[in-house]
Amino acid sequence: MEKNNVIEVENLKKNFIVKQKEKGFKGSLKSIFKPKLKVVKAVNNISFNVEEGEMLAFIGPNGAGKSTTIKMLTGILYPDSGRIKVLNIDPTKQRKKLAYKIGTVFGQKEQLWMHLTPYDNFKFFGAIYDLSKEETEKRIEEINSLFDLSKFINTPVRNLSLGQRILCEIAASLIHKPRILFLDEPTIGLDPVVKESIRKLIKKMNKEYKTTIFLTSHDISDIEKLCKRVIIVNNGKIVLDDQLINLKKQEGTLEEIISKIYKGEKTK
Repeated sequence: MEKNNVIEVENLKKNFIVKQKEKGFKGSLKSIFKPKLKVVKAVNNISFNVEEGEMLAFIGPNGAGKSTTIKMLTGILYPDSGRIKVLNIDPTKQRKKLAYKIGTVFGQKEQLWMHLTPYDNFKFFGAIYDLSKEETEKRIEEINSLFDLSKFINTPVRNLSLGQRILCEIAASLIHKPRILFLDEPTIGLDPVVKESIRKLIKKMNKEYKTTIFLTSHDISDIEKLCKRVIIVNNGKIVLDDQLINLKKQEGTLEEIISKIYKGEKTK
């Protein structure tokens, strides 16, 4: 069966030039007037593909290059070199076109208007994506049914619990039926019961809409319960790209195995 890749990344690189801080008062003055600059290789020549309908965990320690990669995949940042195709679109050249086909949810960043209700937010997002009023209402009805939002769909977002808000964030990202959903720490700060509800909904989305899920998370349970494949990045490089089942065959818990890979230790 022929594979249909919705994300193709080849030899991707992104460097940042940062100022190096020097110690002491004289060092501080020198840093201001004659700063010492350092090149940081945030993403260092990585290549990978993601198939349609796949649920992929893209993980690594803080500063590994995860967020920089996602920003390049979604067109927020431009790569220094390399090739990216997302749904056969080059994000650096057609970011607006790509935005109509993908969704993003960042657990620590709000995209909803806090003074509006979820219902009014959904209508607003429908207008942004050029949906007709009829299409928007139909999508809101579908989303309301899928996520069971009826109890708080007309409550201002500022009055919702964190778990309810995250549900609505994910729901809003689906108003235009994106083919790929980028999830960055979607369950951060949530209690175990709400986390499990979010995971079930993500699985349901993937099953019913065939939505490709690109997940970053520090929560091992998110990875274990949602994804079949894991890509681990560290220091800007891919250090592992494998099926989750193969990782689980190794000695120790999944958390211990991933921690060893982060540290560059050999696993059995």
